[in-house]
Amino acid sequence: MADKEDLEALHQFNGTTKYYEYIGMNVTDGIIYLVENGYSWFVSDAIFTIYFDIRIKKHLKKDKFLVIRLKVNRKNKTAIVMFEDGNNNVLVSHVYNHTDAKVEELVLYYVDGVLMLNSEY
Repeated sequence: MADKEDLEALHQFNGTTKYYEYIGMNVTDGIIYLVENGYSWFVSDAIFTIYFDIRIKKHLKKDKFLVIRLKVNRKNKTAIVMFEDGNNNVLVSHVYNHTDAKVEELVLYYVDGVLMLNSEY
């Protein structure tokens, strides 16, 4: 859930008006909002992992759905990004030893080649 100080308008994204191309991937209005508001590192990491991680590529051959979950420990300024299969099974995770992210959690979905906020699904 987003902190009020950060990503204030995140709640407004329910569906999308059009797709945008970002680093070669179709993304939604909400993803563009994240990129423009300090979370381009998170979005870029998600996209490059989807493109290049062999475990993700193997999963996507069977299932066209991923959950990408950012969890931030604001107290010690660390974060973890987990790529899940939709049934809470972690396929890949990345640990960040430092982040200034102010949210506690963000959840993205990757569905049929489109990266979106979970509220846009």
